Amino acid sequence: MLHLRVIVPPHLSRAVVEAVEDDVACSNLVVLPGAARRPAGDLVLVDVAREGAEEVLRRLRELDVPRHGSIAIEDVDLTLSESAEEAERAAPGYGSDALVSEDLAARTREESTLSVSYLVFFAVASVLAGLAVLTDSAVLVIGAMIVGPEYGALAGVCAAVVLRRPRQLRRSAAALAAGFAVGVVATAVSTWVLTGLGLVDAEMLTRDRPQTGFIYNPDALSLVVALLAGVAGMLALTSAKSGAVVGVLVSVTTIPAAANAAVAASYAATAATRADRLALLDQAWTSVEQLLLNLVGILVAGVATLWVQHRLWRRAASRGRRVQESVSGRGRGGSGRPAGRVS
Repeated sequence: MLHLRVIVPPHLSRAVVEAVEDDVACSNLVVLPGAARRPAGDLVLVDVAREGAEEVLRRLRELDVPRHGSIAIEDVDLTLSESAEEAERAAPGYGSDALVSEDLAARTREESTLSVSYLVFFAVASVLAGLAVLTDSAVLVIGAMIVGPEYGALAGVCAAVVLRRPRQLRRSAAALAAGFAVGVVATAVSTWVLTGLGLVDAEMLTRDRPQTGFIYNPDALSLVVALLAGVAGMLALTSAKSGAVVGVLVSVTTIPAAANAAVAASYAATAATRADRLALLDQAWTSVEQLLLNLVGILVAGVATLWVQHRLWRRAASRGRRVQESVSGRGRGGSGRPAGRVS
């Protein structure tokens, strides 16, 4: 269930109440006239089955509530209410499959904000990945994948494309580009510093690396993994199964590939022989190919998954709306509303 806290000016209050009162997905409706102070107006509280929230929010947007008042949305972990259970049964589909556009936009917007902490996480993850490829440590690769914040920006791009929000698209793309730029620079600098201290050297990168060699060896399976990660990641975000996102982060080779490219390019710049320089530059280029392959796979699969979800859920909401209109029509003919509803 979702809990909506709606502040609405008095002249829109009746229309807002009617918009939610007759919806089978709504329950526990409360109206507090004049309770709000900033913005001033009436306070409307209502619980909505997650699978019916998109339609309810559409009606509230059509009434221009966000401009004249506000809508706050909260997840309800537990509700002991027969009315709420009835609303969930009456709403179309299942809550775990429901797509709430505003919720998705808010999640991806927060995860793709170009903040100081975002850039620090990117830098730390990239440096960890650089150490992972030099020490051939699969554990450090996994750690870098988990720490890296790039999936939030990738999801933001996918959501912006499907929901047609160019402003969010530009913000997410800028965050993604800036993050990788900062990560590459941080990895290159850390490589030079650690090499100067005698802790690492170029031979650690060019030796046989059974644990991390896949990072700079892109193949068809790399694309398959990226596509599957894109599908799973988008489903995890839209169905509120946030725990599945961790599995997605561990399965994609984005930051490790960028870090491997940065380390290889750093050593190529100071290589003693032309053969060594070419070998290191070749590894840097194949790492970039791995990075691009993963980015493209995740974006294509994420956009496709969200587009299919969006279309299917719109159809389900449309069917639910027709049923709702039919039920409301019969109710106006004499059945009335259940007792306990606020009118």
